[in-house]
Amino acid sequence: ILSDIIDDIGDDIPEDEIDDDEQRIMELGIRSEWIEENQQPLDEHTMLVSEEEVGSGITITEAPEDDDMDERLIREGGQSGAVQITLSWDDYNDLDLHVFCPNEERIYFNNKTSDCGGVLDVDMNVKPVSNSPVENVVWQDLPSAGKYKVGVHFYKHFRKKRSKKTCKFRLRVVVGDDSKEFQGSITYGQAIQMVTTFTILPRAIKE
Repeated sequence: ILSDIIDDIGDDIPEDEIDDDEQRIMELGIRSEWIEENQQPLDEHTMLVSEEEVGSGITITEAPEDDDMDERLIREGGQSGAVQITLSWDDYNDLDLHVFCPNEERIYFNNKTSDCGGVLDVDMNVKPVSNSPVENVVWQDLPSAGKYKVGVHFYKHFRKKRSKKTCKFRLRVVVGDDSKEFQGSITYGQAIQMVTTFTILPRAIKE
């Protein structure tokens, strides 16, 4: 279904030809056009995959010694909080975080600030501007009780500097003092890859 709703947009623009302000204007315009054309089929697709628990090929791992996820977050102004979900990868492709909340809300690029308090505060590579991108969803306080599911979507493949149609990624989930690292891969046109779930218990919520 995803291969039927993905449109090619210009993907070989040299990054040194675009200044930061122009880049952000382009990103907003491209996202808006894509959302307008593809929101309904994407929503239908996510309703199906949200029933999955964890996709194949996902492994729990320790952070590599040279992991620079925190440095990337600092560079992009990402926040930390009681719950934090961070995605990183190492090429110019555009991957997206999707967080499915127990109130049936979904946090992603078209719903960056959720009713349940989660915020997508870093969303990168709408255009291919970095080969060390990061995305970040954070709750400053513990969110509502229930099960949360975390997925990764390969939104756009950019034919730039050896970026391939299969992309490896790393994902970290921090809930309170508990931190888990995951790694996996996803192919352009593939369904959203469900990576992990976590549950906030009622007794964990401060009154």
